[in-house]
Amino acid sequence: MDFTFTEEQQMLQETARRFIAKDYSFARRQQIRHGEADGFSRTVWQAFADLGLLALQVPEADGGLGGSSVDTLLMMGVMGEGLVLEPYLASAVIATRAIATMGNAAQRAEWLPAMASGELIAVLAHDEAAARYDWQAITTRATACADGYLLQGGKQVIAHGSSANLLLVSARIAEENNALALFAVPRASHGLREIRYTLIDDVPACDLFFDQLIVPASARLDGANVERLEDVLDCALAALCAEAVGALDKLLAATTDYARQRKQFNQPIGKFQALQHRMADMVLHIEQARSMSYLAAVRCADAEPQARRRALSAAKVVVGQACRFVGQQAVQLHGGMGVTDELDVSHYFRRLMAIELQSGSTSEHLEAFALQLAEA
Repeated sequence: MDFTFTEEQQMLQETARRFIAKDYSFARRQQIRHGEADGFSRTVWQAFADLGLLALQVPEADGGLGGSSVDTLLMMGVMGEGLVLEPYLASAVIATRAIATMGNAAQRAEWLPAMASGELIAVLAHDEAAARYDWQAITTRATACADGYLLQGGKQVIAHGSSANLLLVSARIAEENNALALFAVPRASHGLREIRYTLIDDVPACDLFFDQLIVPASARLDGANVERLEDVLDCALAALCAEAVGALDKLLAATTDYARQRKQFNQPIGKFQALQHRMADMVLHIEQARSMSYLAAVRCADAEPQARRRALSAAKVVVGQACRFVGQQAVQLHGGMGVTDELDVSHYFRRLMAIELQSGSTSEHLEAFALQLAEA
């Protein structure tokens, strides 16, 4: 398969890379991490909007760029290279696609332009602790009432949920045969409670609890159903694989550079054959992960759900294995300094560790792939 990117795609990628190189160094990231109340920079977020990066997933009919899954792959790779703390995946990819595919005309007109301009951050609040990796195991309930819908339940480990203006909450409606629904809940809603914390990869997250929270009927996304939500989550998984490859590339570059400079027995350690073999294995894992991330980007839009899930599970397995192997090798080759907070290697390692578990762990997707293969 020819994976030569178009001139427009290359220009978009280079634009983002130049911004990261100039304005998002590791030192700048450390300042943001320690100094921003939201855990990310609103100034950087606005810069993303000014560059058109937040409009990439917004359909052309709604005033956006109407980018493809391959465009998202390129952009998420750059975000992975820069270890970006901003909610690009959560808002500009996942929530934007959810609204674009499930929102009605009025909802899309109200939210998508504001998200593209950086004024509005939306986040999908779907994961629940009891569900583990079963994305359909939703216990949050919505009950029709005189004022709209009463939401009861909670969501756990919602990345950037505490800084989002709008939460897209999934729930089951008992009166409609437990049908899946999606509700847009403003952060300032009465009856919304949260517990904030920071994940191992420095991403801010929170647990959300709905205590007799009532939303108007207009907050319901009319087009929400199981199939469309699965499509959104599959595209999120493909984007996550692309981010991992970007981080893996940077981790390999840092390790090979260190191996050229660090000396033992008056020789750079990169000249020792045993370490050369280990770095060669790192390259093989990364190239396999890159190929599978391309497959995920192409197949995440597949109309046949079973084939799509099989390809995405295979991609997550290979990418997850690369995250673990390359991360561990990079830290070990750096020695004790590989786990220090002052070195970017430890931060790449932690992000890759989080990606390996996010949206289904390697072992979970390996089991899913085997079951799907047996049923095919």
